[in-house]
Amino acid sequence: MTDIKVRVLGIDPGSQRTGFGILDAAGPRLTYVASGVIRTQDGDFAVRLREIYRCMQGVVAQYQPQEIAIERIFVNRNVDSALKLGQARGAAICGTAESNAGVFEYAPRQIKLAVVGSGSAEKNQVQMMMKSILKLQGPVASDAADALAAAVCHALQGRVRASILRAASRA
Repeated sequence: MTDIKVRVLGIDPGSQRTGFGILDAAGPRLTYVASGVIRTQDGDFAVRLREIYRCMQGVVAQYQPQEIAIERIFVNRNVDSALKLGQARGAAICGTAESNAGVFEYAPRQIKLAVVGSGSAEKNQVQMMMKSILKLQGPVASDAADALAAAVCHALQGRVRASILRAASRA
């Protein structure tokens, strides 16, 4: 059963920088596959959303995730920023639609709690934990680390294990 793996795509949405991280989960073992940041150009917001959508389509086509974990939006003080973030998040989710992968949402505090042990962890703590958990060498961009953290959080929630068990029962 340990040879059955589930590929998880984590997404940290943003209208200027959208992080993505891909890992394979096989039982308790998490293996880093890839990560990166989709950077959009300044200018027309609709063009930026289209760039997120198209780049996410490319990520999905290349890595073929089975499950997607995305950070849920929270509204702090700036409602306009939250609306833009929501639109970027929607563009990223739409970009993954062709994969038919399940989409799972996690609050930022839930992700930080799962990977760092504190829901109020700082970005550098998330980066450090992703390097440690996934045994990464070299720097990891903060947006990519946040996306990897969403994927790790998802794997730790037990939903990936349920998918593995379902696949094993069909085999």
